[in-house]
Amino acid sequence: MNRVLQLILMAIITATPAIAMAKTPDEPSSFSARRGENLWHMQFTVSGQQRSCASCHTADPRQAGKHVRTGKAIQAMAPSVNPDRFTDQSKINKWFKRNCKWTMGRVCTYQEKGDVLEYLKSL
Repeated sequence: MNRVLQLILMAIITATPAIAMAKTPDEPSSFSARRGENLWHMQFTVSGQQRSCASCHTADPRQAGKHVRTGKAIQAMAPSVNPDRFTDQSKINKWFKRNCKWTMGRVCTYQEKGDVLEYLKSL
């Protein structure tokens, strides 16, 4: 599973527009589960509301969540609990784009995506 997640991560990173990247895919990078965890819990103000990844996905990504606005159930994010979570590249790209914009008010950077995936992978 670890190798599959690494391949998907590289596919996501290389598909990210350069303007949204902290680094280019050619540069060696160092993703950090600790930074990913900090980002997961970080509060952002968007449209006058405080939001974080944990708002919908819970503080423990091994648990199922619920969208705060729609109430829609969200399966656990941690691949240790939900092995199918990061197996479809198009879904990963779609949800990173949508969720980053909703949570942070912008597209996530290359580094942020990698850090969050490292955090989720570490659980």
